[in-house]
Amino acid sequence: MDRPPRTAMEVFKLLPEGTLCEVIENQLYMAPPPSDSHQKASVILLLQIGNYTLENDLGEVRHAPYGVFLDEENAVEPDLIFLTKERLHLIQKDGIHGAPDIIVEILSPNNRKYDSITKRNLYEKFGVKEYWIVDPETKLATGYEWKEGKYYELGTSTATLPSKLLRQTFSF
Repeated sequence: MDRPPRTAMEVFKLLPEGTLCEVIENQLYMAPPPSDSHQKASVILLLQIGNYTLENDLGEVRHAPYGVFLDEENAVEPDLIFLTKERLHLIQKDGIHGAPDIIVEILSPNNRKYDSITKRNLYEKFGVKEYWIVDPETKLATGYEWKEGKYYELGTSTATLPSKLLRQTFSF
């Protein structure tokens, strides 16, 4: 780049690989590394959802840190991402460009409001079909389904993530 970065997205693209950073509405959000309970839940769900997706040839799964570019002012790194086979064209060399079919965010003590409100509203705006918020401390998972331009709560479950889109329940 021949000039200083002018937008948060330009700064984001200059960061070293592995930097825990996201851009929402052209503002940078930095985060500390995830907690141990966050990582444990993430690995358990990744293995289950990943294996289920592979065994049934449903699409592709990605996990953090992995870029999801919703538009020029919004880039996030969700904990778990699922794309159906029909939407694999969204995958490019630097990440996913467009809204994934399913996003799972796992809470850490310092990101509850961010994942539950800020990112939920962002995912709703861009039409992520299914969004799950997993709390590894309380073992609660709350899901949302995108229909007619807005989210409807799928409900809250204990120690399980009952995906409506995948038609399967995963435990954590």
